[in-house]
Amino acid sequence: MPSGNPLTRLRLKARGQILTMLSGDPNGEPDWVKAISDGSDQGYFGPDSAVWHVNGGIPVIVAGVRALLMQTLHPGAMAGVHDHSRYASDPIGRLSGTVRWVVTTTFGSTDTVGNETSRVAKLHTRVKGEYQPGNPPETSKAYSAHDEDLIAWVHVVFTDAFLRAHREWGDEIPTDREGESGEDRYVREWAEAGRLMGMTNPPTSVAELERALEDFRPVLRADDRVKEALRFLTKPPLPRLARLPYSILVGGAIITIDPQYREMLGLRKPWWPASFLTKIMLVIIGRTLGTESTSRQRARERIARLAGPSSY
Repeated sequence: MPSGNPLTRLRLKARGQILTMLSGDPNGEPDWVKAISDGSDQGYFGPDSAVWHVNGGIPVIVAGVRALLMQTLHPGAMAGVHDHSRYASDPIGRLSGTVRWVVTTTFGSTDTVGNETSRVAKLHTRVKGEYQPGNPPETSKAYSAHDEDLIAWVHVVFTDAFLRAHREWGDEIPTDREGESGEDRYVREWAEAGRLMGMTNPPTSVAELERALEDFRPVLRADDRVKEALRFLTKPPLPRLARLPYSILVGGAIITIDPQYREMLGLRKPWWPASFLTKIMLVIIGRTLGTESTSRQRARERIARLAGPSSY
């Protein structure tokens, strides 16, 4: 039963709202998290991987916001969001859907990840239409969420966001190859997520990631659709308790975006100490949620079960 202590009740309420935003469930254990317990292998990654280290870290919360802000700059991706996304009617549902893919791919068995990939692919089948490419816009072009350039853009901006947020607020990423940095290892490992979604040649180092992002520059632009999406992403209709923390996280996300992209998006660097306040907010969120996510716990339990009784 909930404690009579007002601070404890506030913490439990905040925890439930955060977990609902991230997973769709106030306890943080919807069916898709429970499914991480299933499977007969450790998955594409493992407890000692750079992917577990980065994607399982608390800075990934800011990275998710940053990735969604950056994603709007590609007119094809923006068309898909504008025409088919539920971000305006169900922002929490859209956010938890994105989290579901990342968390399942990070911690699930290969079979569980395969099921999740198939689910996302089916959802993407209906995401198609037309948009005007170029900067300035040119003749309309047909698009589909299965187009490799759109898959590549989403993978690149999410990888970049995960890395930049961890660089700002995380710790050192361990490496397992002589001469390879932890950041390079992360990009190399997480390239598997791009391949799973249909990307032929995802970047496998920080240098390749930066080149891939730069290669998209000629097609990026911010139009009225982007401005509409940004207004929503920066000030969504969240529960009152979540509004101030979210605004701080948005500020943190903005400062990690390179100046040229901030200018394109029309976003100003906060005047207040965004990095410091974001760090404080992430500490508070981390303590509110607990030391380890339920998804990581279930993945550890699955791997221990596969290793045998001596591992318990």
